This record gives sequence, C-alpha cells and structure tokens, in this order.
Amino acid sequence: MPIRKKKPIFRNFPIIVSFFECIAIYNQNCYKSWNKEAIYWPFLGFLKVLTISYLRQLIDGFELNPKGMSEKKRILYIATEMSPYLELTEFAEIINKLAIKSNESGLEVRCIMPRFGVINERRHRLHEVVRLSGINVQVEGDDYPLQIKVASLPNARLQVYFLENEDFFKRKQIFHDDNETWFDDNALRTVFFCRGALETVKKFGWPPDIIHCSGWMTGLIPAYIKTAFKKEPVFSNSKVVFTIGANTFEEKFSKDFLEKAIINANIKDKELEAFKELNNAALFRGGASYADAITFGSDIIDKKLVSEFSAVKGKKVVPFNGWDSDLTEYLDLYNELAGK
Repeated sequence: MPIRKKKPIFRNFPIIVSFFECIAIYNQNCYKSWNKEAIYWPFLGFLKVLTISYLRQLIDGFELNPKGMSEKKRILYIATEMSPYLELTEFAEIINKLAIKSNESGLEVRCIMPRFGVINERRHRLHEVVRLSGINVQVEGDDYPLQIKVASLPNARLQVYFLENEDFFKRKQIFHDDNETWFDDNALRTVFFCRGALETVKKFGWPPDIIHCSGWMTGLIPAYIKTAFKKEPVFSNSKVVFTIGANTFEEKFSKDFLEKAIINANIKDKELEAFKELNNAALFRGGASYADAITFGSDIIDKKLVSEFSAVKGKKVVPFNGWDSDLTEYLDLYNELAGK
C-alpha cells in the first residue's frame, strides 16, 4: 500500500507569520489605547486563541521519522455497539478496548456508530458537528437527513461520531418495540446507516487504511466499499476487516431489503446474493464475503458460518481468542493489512 506523504509544515509558514503579525499589530494598538479603547483586548484574546487552535490543528498528526515525515496509518471502526454508549453484546467492550489500544499504538483512530435514542446525549457529552451538517442519504429515491454528533471516548484522545436521524434512531428502543415486536423498518434503517457511514467518511475527507466493521447492522458496508463506492478515492486504498459475532435476532428482514440495498448503478442484484436469506446469519455472511479479513467475535457463533469462514482462500482469518485476550492479534492483523 503506498504511503501518503504529509505536506511539509513549512508550506504554511507564511500563514503562521501572518497570524503572528496580526497579533503584534493588535497588541501595539491595544497598548497605545489602553485607557481609551479597552475594547481591543477581547479581540486580542480571541485572535490568540484562534492562532493557537490553528497551530494545533496544523501540527496534529505530524510525527518525526528517521526516514522523513510520514502520515500515521488510519483505522476507522464502524460498529453497531460500543462501550460505554451501547452494550448489546460483550463485543461492545472489545471495540472500546480495540479503539484505545490502536490509538495508543500510534494509529490514527475514528469511530462511527448509530445514535440510538437510548444513548444519553447529556451524559456522554455529544454535540453536533456543524461542518458535517447538510448530508442527505438517499435510499430508494427518498432523501433522509443525516445529523452527525461527536463525543470523546472516556480516558482516550479519540472521537466517536454518531449518526442520527429522527425517523430511524430517535425512538427509545433499538430493534424491537416494548412488546418485543421487530421493527418493520429495520431493513431500511440498516441501509441508511451503512450508506450514511460511508457518506460521512467522504465528508471527512479522511481516507482510512483499515475499516473494521462489527455488528450485523454493518454487514452491507464491505459490499458497498467494493461495489457502490469502489470509484471513491477516499476508499481506494482501504482494507476491510469484518467481525462475525453471535446471532442476536431470529426475525427476517422484509422481502424488499435487497431492492433497498441497491443504492446506485455500481451494485447489481447478483452482488447481494450472500444476503438473500434475509436473516442475522445472512448479514454476517454478506459482510464476511466482501471483507479482506475476517475475525470471530464470540464463542457462540452460527456453526454454518464457522464452517464457511474459518478458512477462506485469500483472506486472513483471526479466530476468537477469548474475552480476556490482550487483542494483539487484531493489531498484528491491522499492521499486516496496512503493509507495515
């Protein structure tokens, strides 16, 4: 995989100088008019804060390397659940640990998950990302507005992005209502989330080297990256890891799920063949079929899936190593896929 080189920081030197020149001018004016025009001082403070913020963003991500200045490898986690925000299975805690461990190992990490109504916005300090506003996700010819919020993962310097939509995720239940009835629109919610996550990455302008998908609701994402989004430059060098977990629902998607999942002309009916059974296992099968590497994320997995994907030609497969694993096997996988 080719390594993208960072632009030298010195290219921005004239801009940095201009900032400091502005500070100097304001400082001089404020000093001269200390008694007459004290209004200058708030402007001076604001300008200093702006400058510091700019410099931090400019320098962030640069690291000194004996071979020169190079960019960190980037990993994006797209998950149905993640501790402490939503815990449906034990793998929610694994995703939390993986994100932190990857960040500590020197990878640049971002996470995306749905903002279900049960996720407490105040407790977890979510706030809207204004620069990412204005995204509409099209499914079956209809446009659905996508709002993006962000929070900092506790005890870690990394961000988790939450995809929100009034119709799909605002309700206070997740996949079943209070009477344990399966929501009729779960198929549409899945397509919306999978496409919305990839549209969000495009909006980031942040090309990930590794995309790790977990949870059945992410099952379409590997297929979309290899078909519907295959011409998008932001994904041109991305390798996809997909985790097969335990089945968590017994119902089936509506029969029009495959029609809804065809989001543009780059994806054909036959390319969704793996999803045809419309059940939990089918979502895992489809995701694993298009992934570059497969991991098993539970000790209770559908036996057919274990048999089918324990050894796949051309794919790296990581078995489940227990809930107390130190997760080194995942970092080794990321490094291998990223070409380190």
